[in-house]
Amino acid sequence: QVPLVESGGGSVQTGGSLGLSCVASRDAYSSGCMGWFRQALGKEREAVATIYTGSGSQTYADSVKARFTISQDSAKNTVYLQMTNLKPEDTGMYYCARKDDANAGYCRHRAFDPSAFTTWGQGTQVTVSS
Repeated sequence: QVPLVESGGGSVQTGGSLGLSCVASRDAYSSGCMGWFRQALGKEREAVATIYTGSGSQTYADSVKARFTISQDSAKNTVYLQMTNLKPEDTGMYYCARKDDANAGYCRHRAFDPSAFTTWGQGTQVTVSS
């Protein structure tokens, strides 16, 4: 069973919106950190947003604050990323990731460190045209 499966990517024009979903297998959705990362062609992977599944506490990269929202539906083992006012620089492969058995402090302090996350999805492409 695949631990994380992303969906919802696509192509939009500048200013458009997209919603991404990440479904975790039932045994993979435990109290810990769930995050969205992205990687543009030729660039390093960077954090977008992270949520602590225990309390729903969220952390955002400065570049997406007020435009992106991370949320969860624990009953569906799903984490979402709602993206609005998209810009060409938001283009990239978006990955869902998780770290099991982490507390809120760990999620907050390691939110922007890809190496802190142990399980990754296959990614979904987001393309924003000008």
